[in-house]
Formats: sequence, structure tokens, C-alpha cells
Amino acid sequence: MDRRQPPQTEEGWYVLHDFRSIDWDAWRAAPERERTRAIEEGIDYLASREAVADAEEGESATFSVLGHKADLLFLHLRPSLGDLDAIERQFEGTALAEFTERADSYLSVTEVSGYMSQEFFEEDGEMEDAGMERYIESRLKPDIPDADFLSFYPMSKRRGPDHNWYELPFDERADYLSNHGEIGKDYAGRVTQIISGSIGLDDFEWGITLFGDDPMDVKELLYEMRFDPSSSRFAEFGRFLSARRFPPEQLGAYLAGDRIPQDESEQGHPHGPSDGHTYGDSGGHPHGESGGHPRGGDESGGHGDASDEDVRSELEEIGVYAGQPHGEDVHAVVLYSAADPDAIFEEVEGLRTNFDHYDTHVKTAVYEPNEAALPPRNGERGAREPRDDASDAETAVVSLWETERAANTAAGFLADLPDIVRQAGDDGAPAGTDGERGDGPASDDSWGTMGMFYTVEPDHREDFVDTFSDVAGLLADMDGHRKSDLLENLEDENDMFIASRWDSREDAMEFFRSDAFSETVEFGRDVLADRPRHVFLA
Repeated sequence: MDRRQPPQTEEGWYVLHDFRSIDWDAWRAAPERERTRAIEEGIDYLASREAVADAEEGESATFSVLGHKADLLFLHLRPSLGDLDAIERQFEGTALAEFTERADSYLSVTEVSGYMSQEFFEEDGEMEDAGMERYIESRLKPDIPDADFLSFYPMSKRRGPDHNWYELPFDERADYLSNHGEIGKDYAGRVTQIISGSIGLDDFEWGITLFGDDPMDVKELLYEMRFDPSSSRFAEFGRFLSARRFPPEQLGAYLAGDRIPQDESEQGHPHGPSDGHTYGDSGGHPHGESGGHPRGGDESGGHGDASDEDVRSELEEIGVYAGQPHGEDVHAVVLYSAADPDAIFEEVEGLRTNFDHYDTHVKTAVYEPNEAALPPRNGERGAREPRDDASDAETAVVSLWETERAANTAAGFLADLPDIVRQAGDDGAPAGTDGERGDGPASDDSWGTMGMFYTVEPDHREDFVDTFSDVAGLLADMDGHRKSDLLENLEDENDMFIASRWDSREDAMEFFRSDAFSETVEFGRDVLADRPRHVFLA
């Protein structure tokens, strides 16, 4: 009898869903001083867990459970079972524990499998796909998304006489999971997930935790997935528990029966996509063994530091608007791809439709290099013909958000676009690049700027491109300058940005102080519809 090929798995953090019921009769009957002590110790315990004061790494969050199955959910992710064991016993030492009983619990461990990437499991192999490597790491050590709503359920794959998942060939199982994940594309940015394996640890085979700001997004996703064969033929589900996240400091309000979360938290933690493992182009699917497409990293462009305030002040004195901290009054994510601009645009258009559900989304667009403005070789000024290496120029995807949290999460979706080679401001850029298509590896000793919002008056577009070429010629002779590119919006040729990379901040500032730059700024006042703004990429 042939033995079916099991997928290889890699495990990460252990996960404990700790469901607690409150003895409300005992709570009402308790003296005020006992209730005050219980609240204070409960807040200290929960806040300390969320700060991960008990371990080197991990995640924790607190939720109010709806319905009769429990009252509270403490969700913990830690590197070892010993960490979770200690967390459970430490809670029992609090005054709050005297008013609770454990209603349920579920133990599991985050995992990735060979359905996702065979390359990851090859002996002595090195992954060439940096986006996939970051995605796998984020699956093994996930963030708990800052979303308002949580839905948790355990599930297993059927082993019945008519439908037995474990009797299927590996390739057939992989196809089922891939097709199942495709359903999630319409839910990009709306539903996120943590998948954890529990074979040998608990009663079912997986624990699925879904997060979203709108419970109806979770409901619709699961409803649609029920009609997919991976679920309809092969999935068995346990009971579902629904909950809402609230900050530990609002434990007193929760126990008093007040509406939570309160104040700014009332709208849910994000106003934009949540963090975590996303449905959508990441190809996530909750119903079984993990697989699908990579999500990529979560870093956003525009990293600033304490010295940025001095930079902005100095630029303001010479008439250059440098925006808020991080260089902008919006948060920018910029990624570069080696793919064809039209192919990238088709993918971005689908993501943008989902991004537009959020009022923090400002803009997402694809920019391609203006080949006529590519800098000349060897400082040969006046060259107007496209360079021979124009075909190697990269396409940029720019996404602007009102909050840093939403921008960081959008970066995760965008990192899954075809042939992404780098994210601006990411010090983990591949060797041989510098984070802005320069000549050296990205490192702390380089400094970048992005001139954005160059909205050019249509009648002056050619003048603007010519002026950039002149300035590029000057930059080619400047010490410390690595690279500058002019890119234009695929949908609006009059919308442009300039990306530059320098050896140091002082090299860039030397240019900003130059007469040539002052003349360029004056010229811009006549040909631009709005003043440009800048993002610093330290």
C-alpha cells in the first residue's frame, strides 16, 4: 500500500487561546476594595503580557467574548511551552483570577508547510525570494492584528469513507489549497489570519484565528469559502467564538458594563488595513494546512530619526517643504519591481480597490522611470537620448496613507506584487543595491530623499523633464551622490516623483544649499501645480 507524502512543516511560536468566564454574582457581592485590587492587578498582568515583559519575544492581546461561551479571551503567543505555562500560573496569582473560571482553551503552534514553499525545506538551501522568506518568518512569528473583531474556531480535515484528505496525492492537496486561497483576494486588507497547528496538542488539527474591523467581512469570507471543495468536501469545524479587542487599561470599564473600547479606540484600532497574515493577494486560507503565496515584509518607506526636525527646519528656510516627521504629512510606502509596468498596474488596481474601503487611504499608484530623464553616464551633461541600460530601470509602486499603522500593513500586501526587488528605506535590500537603486548595499551610512507630489502643469512637462536632466548632470559630478531617478505616474504623466540616494545626509544637504538647487526651486514655482514634499530614507 502506497504511503501518501506528508508536507514538511516548520514550527514557530506556541499559541494559547485562554477563555475565561467571570463569576458575576461573586463580583457584585465583593467589597469595593477587593474589586479595586482585582482591577489593578488584572490591568498590571494584562499590560505586562502585552508588553511581553515575561519573555524575549512574543505577542499578547485581550478580548471581550460575545455570547455565553466565555467572557474574556487572553490570547498569548510565546516561543516555548514553558513561557505559556508560566503565563497561565501567573494569572492564577492575581486577585482578578479569584472572580474567573476557565471556560475553554486551545493550544497550538504557528507553522508553515511544504505547500507554501518546497525551497524553504531544501537541505542547505538558501531562499532566493526575499519576499517569501519574510512572509514565512511573519507566519512563524506573527503580529496580533490591531483589529476590532476576532473569530476563532478549530478545524480538522475529514478522514471519512467518501472524502479522506490524507488519501489524496500531495499535488492534488496543494491544488485544493491554492484554489481555496484565491477566494481571499476580494478580502485583501479586510480580513487577516493566524493559522496554528494543533495535531497532538489539542482536540482538532488546526486553530484558525481571523481578525477584521467589520464582522461582516469575516462572515462573508467564511460563507464564500464554504462552497469551495477544500471546505465542502474535506473540512470539519469546531465551535466558533467571537470577541472584540480592548486595551488592558479599560478592564475596569469592561467590568462596570461600560461600552468598550472607549474614546479613540471605539472605531477599532486601525483605520486602514490591519497587521497580520492577510487574505487577498497573499493567498491566505484558513481551512487547513498552510500554503499560498507570500505576503512579504512589513517595513514602510520614509524612516526618520530625531535629526529630521533639524533637516526640515533648514529646508524650510530655503523654501523646500519637508512635511511632518517621517518627512511627510502622509505616510509613504514605496516598493520597486523588475516586472513590466502594465503587469504591475493590473495587480495594483485590484489592491487599490480594497484599499479604498479605508478612509486613511490617500493614494496608490504605479510609477515608471522617465527614460528620457535617466541620468547620463560619466557626467556627460546634455545627453538627451535614453541610456543603454534603460530597460533595467525599475517600476515603483507608491502607496500613501494617513496613519503609519495602515501604511505598514499596506506594505505587506504590496510586497506580494510580482518581482518586487526592494522596499525604499529597507536596510535589508539585496547586496548590490542601496535602497534607491544606487551602487552600494543599503546601510545606515547612506541617506535618501524622495521628492514627491511633483504635479507638473501640462504645458511645462517637457521643461520639467529637461530641467531634471540638467540637474542630474550636475549631480553626477557631486561627491556623495549615488543615484537620482525621475518617475512618472502610469495613469497621469504629469504626476512625478524624484528618488535620490546619498552617502550621507550632509552630502544631500550640500546640494540643497547649492545655487543650482535654489534655481531649480524657483523654476518649480512656475511649472508645478503644488509645492513638492520630501520623504527622508535614513
